[in-house]
Amino acid sequence: MDRYAAWLKGIEKERNGLRRTLMLWSDVNSYSYNREGLERMAGLLETDFSGLGAKVRKIPLRPAPGADPTAPRGDGPLGPMLLVRKARPRPRVRALLGIHMDTVFPPGHPFRKSRRSGSDRVVGPGVADAKGGLLILLKALERLEQSPFRNGLAWTVFVNPDEEIGSPGSGAPIRALAASHDLGLLFEPCFQDGCLVHERAGSGNFVLRVRGRAAHAGREPEKGRNALVALAGSMLEVSRLQDPDAGILINVGRVEGGGPVNVVPDRGAAFFNVRVTSPEAQGRVESALASIVASVNGREGFSAVLEGRFQRPPRQLDRGSRRLMAWVEDCAQALGQPIRWRSSRGASDGNLLAAEGLATVDSLGVRGGGIHTPDEYADLESLVERIRLTALLLMRLASGDLHGAVSDDRAEQEDGAGGKHERA
Repeated sequence: MDRYAAWLKGIEKERNGLRRTLMLWSDVNSYSYNREGLERMAGLLETDFSGLGAKVRKIPLRPAPGADPTAPRGDGPLGPMLLVRKARPRPRVRALLGIHMDTVFPPGHPFRKSRRSGSDRVVGPGVADAKGGLLILLKALERLEQSPFRNGLAWTVFVNPDEEIGSPGSGAPIRALAASHDLGLLFEPCFQDGCLVHERAGSGNFVLRVRGRAAHAGREPEKGRNALVALAGSMLEVSRLQDPDAGILINVGRVEGGGPVNVVPDRGAAFFNVRVTSPEAQGRVESALASIVASVNGREGFSAVLEGRFQRPPRQLDRGSRRLMAWVEDCAQALGQPIRWRSSRGASDGNLLAAEGLATVDSLGVRGGGIHTPDEYADLESLVERIRLTALLLMRLASGDLHGAVSDDRAEQEDGAGGKHERA
């Protein structure tokens, strides 16, 4: 620890500057569908990251076809994704760091400005999820690049504009990045009590669309086929799939269809989210949904179609992620910041990286609360703590203190298929 102490000094003295930057970023509306705000946020970040001497690029994105049928917009362009790369000639470790810049409150929402809450909190849109984490990422890299250990670590940063809507445009580029890195660090907020996340639920958005047959509700109701009634019955079946003990959560968020009450409605649609904690639970849900659709299609005068998919698979721990977690714990212990872990039913881009086999820790962001509500807050002290923790982790990786096990494991795990190795 002594060899790194000089490069961790003084972070607590930057607290006021950290607060100002966090509030500045929070006051930029970067709602997932606000392209103008996302462009502005990307511009600020482009300036801030340029001080690291890395290559900074803005990448235009469009959502993948059918990525999320519940999205309120079509397949128009999204905000830009920021990609920052620092190459090294012969790095010990290649780290992928990332977090999103988008938030959940649209322009014009009453919750639009940040404010101080006492001496140790900031309240504002996105301060915890995840602009506080974005600030931690930036400042930890600044410390690494000021240190004599920097040449041992090559790194790439992605900042995506669409995580809150399932990463429909950035998901494929993020998954592709996993192949050229040894480990992933994401900066989603930790829990309010400081616990970090280990396993995460998978998440999928779906739309069930039912078509029936229109008819006069008084003269010839027998000729009609009520799409809304059929849809309601199907959604009751969907809701019965909910089984928290088996790791299945269902939320029906919106229903559309119908028209004048004197006409038998011929169309209806239900929009719903499913969360699963294991591949087995995901398979169970997918099979049941297919049976529900087939049941509607087997009725005379009705047809049904299910749109959507699991955008993020469930994340379960592998050996590489457990080792990376142990390294985080070791660094935290050295700083007097004991770490605990627990699972989350929230999904993140960490699910995508883990699905590619990349050892990942994805909750190195701030302590906070009220996420996705007008009471969202971040604890300022946790900014200082997490910058210190992440900077120490990066420096120890770069110096080789934590790298021997990665090299040995990758050499031992060569699978003989095209020379690929199990990562970290």
